[in-house]
Amino acid sequence: MAPFWEAARRHELVVQRCRGCGAHRFPAREICSRCLSRDAGWERVSGRGSVFSFAIMHQVYHPGFADQVPYAIVVVELEEGARVLSNLVDCPAARIEIGMPVEVVFEDVAAEVTLPKFRPRRRDA
Repeated sequence: MAPFWEAARRHELVVQRCRGCGAHRFPAREICSRCLSRDAGWERVSGRGSVFSFAIMHQVYHPGFADQVPYAIVVVELEEGARVLSNLVDCPAARIEIGMPVEVVFEDVAAEVTLPKFRPRRRDA
């Protein structure tokens, strides 16, 4: 996953792409679930997708998230096909819906850590 985190620090979203069949996948894994190829590389993707699934967290499971409750955990299906688990930001929980168009944004948490998150897609994007 090092290429994913390195790209995030540059504010780029990358996922693995199978060199056997061309399928994008996330999280990274050794074998393609479509064609069973072990040949894959990392590729920059658009960062655009739609909400495939979501959950709203109302309980504090870690003190680092205490000031964010309630917050949304989303599974985003990227335009390229891979699905990414992340947070949805800049959106009230009551407005989240399956199929909502979203785009990636990056939160610089520390000098070494940047988190890709998603927000509702702007009309001009």
